[in-house]
Amino acid sequence: QVQLVESGGGLVQAGESLRLSCAASGNIFAINVIDYGWYRQAPGKQRELVATTSGGTTNYADSVKGRFTISRDNGKTVYLQMNSLKPEDTAVYYCNANGRQSWRGLNVWGQGTQVTVSS
Repeated sequence: QVQLVESGGGLVQAGESLRLSCAASGNIFAINVIDYGWYRQAPGKQRELVATTSGGTTNYADSVKGRFTISRDNGKTVYLQMNSLKPEDTAVYYCNANGRQSWRGLNVWGQGTQVTVSS
């Protein structure tokens, strides 16, 4: 069973940067029919999309465009580089892997990592 583990969260001041990592238990992120992405959930709010990649196409939430970048360096790790952080970016950040076609039974979430941005 595939597992995802996030790391890299923490407490920073507004304007600073953080890089989140998501490590998978297998080399799944190199599989073209597996979409991956980052979501976040702030207190009292619904979980929302931050950035996703599907078939090589990346999509960002309007609120993070130009500040956040999703990437992967191999089949096992995905990153979220977050620059120019704002207090409204404070949330628990989750990594997700969602399969299509022959991998359509896969939909895995990590446990989340807390990001807190102080003003």
